[in-house]
Amino acid sequence: MSAAILGELSAEEFLADYWQQKPLLIRNALPGFSSPISADELAGLALEEDVESRIVLEQGDSGPWELHSGPFEEDIFQQLPESHWTLLVQAVDLWVPDVGALLKHFNFLPPWRLDDIMVSYAPQGGSVGPHFDYYDVFLLQAEGQRRWQVGGLCDQHTPKLDGSALRILRDFEKTDEWVLNPGDMLYLPPRIAHWGIAENDCLTYSVGFRAPTLADMLGDLATELMAQGNTSYYRDPPLLPKMAGEEINPLFIQQVQGMLRQLADDKTLLADWFARYMTSPKYPELAEELEEQRRASIAGQHYLNGDLAD
Repeated sequence: MSAAILGELSAEEFLADYWQQKPLLIRNALPGFSSPISADELAGLALEEDVESRIVLEQGDSGPWELHSGPFEEDIFQQLPESHWTLLVQAVDLWVPDVGALLKHFNFLPPWRLDDIMVSYAPQGGSVGPHFDYYDVFLLQAEGQRRWQVGGLCDQHTPKLDGSALRILRDFEKTDEWVLNPGDMLYLPPRIAHWGIAENDCLTYSVGFRAPTLADMLGDLATELMAQGNTSYYRDPPLLPKMAGEEINPLFIQQVQGMLRQLADDKTLLADWFARYMTSPKYPELAEELEEQRRASIAGQHYLNGDLAD
């Protein structure tokens, strides 16, 4: 399979060598790209009550970074400084169809893996600080230039700045650095430290992919089992009198493991739940208004927006 947005790489090469493994810079991923949305239009979206938006304001040359959540009043943009701030608007692909059309370039990945296209605007020096994410993202430069610095692999134990609502890394050491021009794109796998700083007024598109925690997935599966009226109950292992004390015998743990394993081995149940889970709308209450359609198929069954389709 070919994918022009990957430059000289085939889709097979990208998936085998880079996907969820290491960063990739692609120059001229979309030659002559022109942003379907302007900075002013992006700011207009951030005023809408149903649109998820944030402003990150940098208080000094090295932080701390201050987070403000939308929706915003129009006068906030007159109050912002000339530099060192960033506006971020989620799910612009749902609000602006021409932005959503960009997703056709990513047809080498399952569409139900997509989360959204976030668009950010920043004047010179604007950034959200050095951080890492748990999801895959393609960072497409739409207007202006942004300098990206990339570091090492992080996890939940990586030290972060105290007192910040953002996951700003306390210590950031870059291993690579590039300035992206319009049409350039940077792929980042999960947990890679990165820091994007606007060289001038710039728009950046972030095509992000869903990465729910296992805890979230198990919680949703439990909800689905209860909704289906699942009647599996806990049963003891064969008991002995010596197991009657307060200490939990390891056989009880083995019993629970076996029962959970039996549940996980039910491929029909898991397939149905997983398809529903991964096609659930990003904003369920707005799915009809936004005409969102998340689709998937498995074992001959077709799913749309979290439900089995007719």
